[in-house]
Amino acid sequence: MKSSELKKINTEVLELKSSPLYNYRVKNNYFPVIGEGSENAVIMLIGEAPGRNEAKTGKPFCGAAGKILDELLASITLSREDIYITNIVKDRPPENRDPSPEEIFAYGRFLDRQIDIIQPKIIATLGRYSMKYILKKFNLDSKIEPVGKAHGKTYTVEAFYGPIKVVALYHPCVALYNRKQMDTLKKDFKTLKKYA
Repeated sequence: MKSSELKKINTEVLELKSSPLYNYRVKNNYFPVIGEGSENAVIMLIGEAPGRNEAKTGKPFCGAAGKILDELLASITLSREDIYITNIVKDRPPENRDPSPEEIFAYGRFLDRQIDIIQPKIIATLGRYSMKYILKKFNLDSKIEPVGKAHGKTYTVEAFYGPIKVVALYHPCVALYNRKQMDTLKKDFKTLKKYA
C-alpha cells in the first residue's frame, strides 16, 4: 500500500510539466529526486532541493553533503535503511541556487503526501527552507527564527495519526564549508536518537 502510494508520487513528479524546473530537468537529462529509505521509518529527514549528483542519479544526499549525513547518522548508530530521506523540492534548481517560493509551492504537496504515507514520529528538517516549510505546515509560524538559533530545538506538532517531534537541524553542507560545525551537527543529531 505505502509503496504504491509513493510510486504514484514518483510518476506525478516525473510528469509535472507545470513545474518551473521541468524544462531544466529534461534539458539536462536529470532525474527528479523523490526520496528513499524505509517506508515505515520513525525518522524522516527533509532537505531543501537536490544538487547535481542527486539529479544525475535520482538519489537524495549522494554527494559530498550525503557523505557528511552518513557520518552523522553513524554517530547515532542509524543508517539510511532505518530512515526516510527526501527534500521539499524534488528537482534540482539551476546552479544549486536556493529554491524559489514558486518551486516550494509546486512540490510541497508531494512532501505533504509523503509525510501522510510514511507517518514518521520524528521529522528532522535540514536547513532553513525545510524548517520554515514544516513549521508553517503545522501552524507554528510564530516559532520560525534563523536556523542558527533554531538548530537543535524540538517542536511537538499534531498530525492526523498522532504527535510528531520536529527537530530543526543545520543542513549537512555547513560542515563542508566549516569542518568545526561537525561537532555542532553531531550534538544536534543526538536529539534525534533521544526520540527514536
